[in-house]
Amino acid sequence: MKRYSVFSGYFFFATLFLFSTLQSLAQLRLPAIISSGMVLQQNESVNIWGWAGPAEKIYVTTSWNNHTDSAVAGNMAVWKLMVNTPKAGGPYTVTIKGRTTITLSDVMIGEVWICSGQSNMEWSYNNGTSDIATDFPTAYNKKIRFFQVPKTGAVYPQDDVKANWAICDSNTLKSFSSVGYFFGKKLSNDLDVPIGLINASWGGTAAEPWTPEEVVNHDPMLKGAASKLQSVPWWPNGPGQTFNGMIYPLTNYNIAGAIWYQGESNTSTNATYQQLFTKMIESWRKAFKKEIPFYYVQIAPYAYGQKNVGALLQEQQALSMTYPKTGMVVITDLVDSVTNIHPSRKRPVGERLANWALSETYGVSGIAYKSPELISAALSNDKIILRFTNAPNGLIINGNEATGFFVSGEQEAWFPAKAKVEKDVITVTCPEVKTPYHVRYGFGNTTIGNVSSLEGLPVVPFRTDDWKVDQSPVN
Repeated sequence: MKRYSVFSGYFFFATLFLFSTLQSLAQLRLPAIISSGMVLQQNESVNIWGWAGPAEKIYVTTSWNNHTDSAVAGNMAVWKLMVNTPKAGGPYTVTIKGRTTITLSDVMIGEVWICSGQSNMEWSYNNGTSDIATDFPTAYNKKIRFFQVPKTGAVYPQDDVKANWAICDSNTLKSFSSVGYFFGKKLSNDLDVPIGLINASWGGTAAEPWTPEEVVNHDPMLKGAASKLQSVPWWPNGPGQTFNGMIYPLTNYNIAGAIWYQGESNTSTNATYQQLFTKMIESWRKAFKKEIPFYYVQIAPYAYGQKNVGALLQEQQALSMTYPKTGMVVITDLVDSVTNIHPSRKRPVGERLANWALSETYGVSGIAYKSPELISAALSNDKIILRFTNAPNGLIINGNEATGFFVSGEQEAWFPAKAKVEKDVITVTCPEVKTPYHVRYGFGNTTIGNVSSLEGLPVVPFRTDDWKVDQSPVN
């Protein structure tokens, strides 16, 4: 009996020792995005989270109010709590204490935006964007911070990425999204706040990988379209794969909104793009637990290998503006060449996106940010009279005569048309079509119109017909 008691006591203390040892090995750690140099969303209750020993109590103290919040790690070794942030400012420190202590320094409070999409969002100075080098001499700005998410595809949702926050300077800027930078720079200047930019983009990707797999696969139309995407060595095309690896790990982080530049890789499946894109936005909002604003760029004209596929994708993007808290930038005026899928001028793209955010998200008045859109088309003998919205000061033709207009009679046969602009009304005529029924403007892979608002924003390409569009291979 005595021998049994000794053994029991030994077993108890050995178990206690092993448990204590394992607990000491369970180091307090944080996800990459919760680190020194980060930007936290202002005036919110933001998430701070990480890993520690099960049942370990964690204390988080923020220097802006010297307040301490606490949480206890669960049996999966995960802990999470919320801290209240003040208005924009910094730098501050955040101290996280458990059995060990981590102190985060140079923490800023401001506005945080995700920049995502494919190559035109990814494109940086290192990729050849032409208009960013002029910013290098004055690029150093402690109020603009970059977080570059590495290209990562995953079959299942991931809980972290390998990245770090970096201050904007001439070196970090060279490899960061030019569109994202110009967007963030304008926000920071106009709002006078720190800006955190999270770049999660991957050239060549379709929208399906950025959409959770279950969202795509539970919709027969989207699943069918996804099955048509070709597998290539350079990027994933499986539903959810970049969402799992590059977006899901960020979804605990509080953000202000997202900007998006993508669509070229969905031209072959253009018919379902509006449905896919709006489902993607909805799924991101669910993941971030916030109806984040989503501002995006309509793809530019380009000579695709199939007729009109780019125009039909543009049309789907324009239709997506009916979805709440979205906005679209038109860039038909920024094309260098229809044989270059990467327009080199990114400054006006980023600034137009910023104007959407300034106006719609931050309530700044007096900014022209919406491109003119067709609101009505009326037949009048040998004319079609078009009326537009978002042109309070009228429309202008940028050149000697209007380009990009085509009309057809009752039987489909398209001819180039002449257009006369008067304030926010355009009258279209065509000698070859005595009784016009329909008009198209800027509709075609390489068709570029030259009408804009007086403020310089190009008219959104459109068509008034619903006829089947030729998508046969280009000869």
